[in-house]
Amino acid sequence: MTAILITGANKGLGFETARRLIAAGHTVYIGSRGAERGRRAAEQLGARVVQLDVTDDASVQAAANAIVADGGLDVLVNNAGIQEEMGDNNVVIGAADVTADLMRQTFETNVFGTVRVLHAFLPLLQCSAAPVVVNVSSGLASLTRVTTPGTPSYAYPGVAYPASKTAVNMITVQYAKAFPNMRINAVEPGFTKTDLNGTTGVQTVEEGAEIIVRMAQVGPDGPTGGYFGAAGTLPW
Repeated sequence: MTAILITGANKGLGFETARRLIAAGHTVYIGSRGAERGRRAAEQLGARVVQLDVTDDASVQAAANAIVADGGLDVLVNNAGIQEEMGDNNVVIGAADVTADLMRQTFETNVFGTVRVLHAFLPLLQCSAAPVVVNVSSGLASLTRVTTPGTPSYAYPGVAYPASKTAVNMITVQYAKAFPNMRINAVEPGFTKTDLNGTTGVQTVEEGAEIIVRMAQVGPDGPTGGYFGAAGTLPW
């Protein structure tokens, strides 16, 4: 039975991904910054739970220790993320107003948090016969899309969030090259209605979770070092 950890899984895309993977017969750990929220989500889904704050070294290491003691890990889904650049009334903070502090806050969760979790859980994944990592990215991470006039990505004015997810894509590529025995990919769920964007998305969490669920279940002969949406490979 495959053991899967999903960070930020007490709600939204992470919660729906957990539900689908449990239904497919996997053992799923709900990683949640808030212990009580995680416990409630796990009870609702029939999942296991670990308290995990991706911005805190001790929290991440404690979660890794707990999962080691429980038997190990096969799949890591780095789903936890923030979109700090949404200001009042869900208005995006653009280049004229973005600050270094805002960039730092966004990168702390989306970029440094991803690396922190990877660093702590790589030893567990290396013990798996078929280790998989899924890094939840964004269509806004695509430099090709963001520089193509007439696309929704081109029209997006924010700086911090797209930059953080572009960094996640580079992290994905470099880790995939460093660990060729693992399947390590970035995915773009699409503009999904979640708390992250004030439920302004254009698709449901069920639709958004599709590519995460699919890539969490790739086999040893599956792709690695790629960037995928529901319809296939995306341009970097």
